[in-house]
Amino acid sequence: MTTRTSIHDLAKRLDVRVPADRNPGQPWRPGTPPPGPASDKSGKGADIRVGYARCSHLKQELEAQLDALEAHGIPRDKIFSEKISTRIKVRPKFEAALTAARDIKAHAPHCRVIFTVYEMKRLGRDAAELTALADHLTAHGLILEMLGGSLPGIYDPESPAGKMLFGFFAGMAEIEREGIREGTLDGLDTAARKGRFGGRPKVITDDMIHTVLRRRANGETVEQIAPDLVIASGSRRGQSPSVASIYRALAEHRRAEAHPDAVRQAHEDFAALTVPAK
Repeated sequence: MTTRTSIHDLAKRLDVRVPADRNPGQPWRPGTPPPGPASDKSGKGADIRVGYARCSHLKQELEAQLDALEAHGIPRDKIFSEKISTRIKVRPKFEAALTAARDIKAHAPHCRVIFTVYEMKRLGRDAAELTALADHLTAHGLILEMLGGSLPGIYDPESPAGKMLFGFFAGMAEIEREGIREGTLDGLDTAARKGRFGGRPKVITDDMIHTVLRRRANGETVEQIAPDLVIASGSRRGQSPSVASIYRALAEHRRAEAHPDAVRQAHEDFAALTVPAK
């Protein structure tokens, strides 16, 4: 025989409201309102996560990210993944993941839509890209989540932690931009003192950088590429650049690409500083 206690326990588990005077076998009395839908005391809907995973070459690294995202409760049809070089500016699956998150938020504005990655380095190559992503998430009401790395956690743009992290991204981007500007100015000044204008001659030229980027995209390492590069001028003419020099040149190339305005500003500032006084 079903007891009153079991009925109310079942209703509680199913999150259904039952009138307090409802007893087993007792009919509804006139004027007794039927139970309405259970209310959400928080006023918020459920969390909906969209996952993104990326690696350059190692298959097992990508699988580890996918497993971590799935273990976190994200179904595979809401996890976007790709194997793509960090030098590629347009990442199709990354853009698809952001589009999916925006669409979900548009159709379920009462829900928290969380863009989840395994760690921060999967999001962007530099502070400029991270800042652009932070602005995008904020504009569309999306939340960032990182499962591992140095800053795991959920970062809502409206929360103190989220504002602090996104503000940090913006601050680092500004520092990076100013570093590019000052470095370019220094190069222009050094070259001008030696009678050259337009900057100091590069040991690793733009053509060499593009060769490295192209061959790395095909799976070669910097160590494999370095012996095939030849320095065209200077005291090391005819020699190959060191691996460390190539890595530094790649980093400078990425920063300059991220902040072309800083390079342009440095040239304008240098021109203004070197105008002869009338």
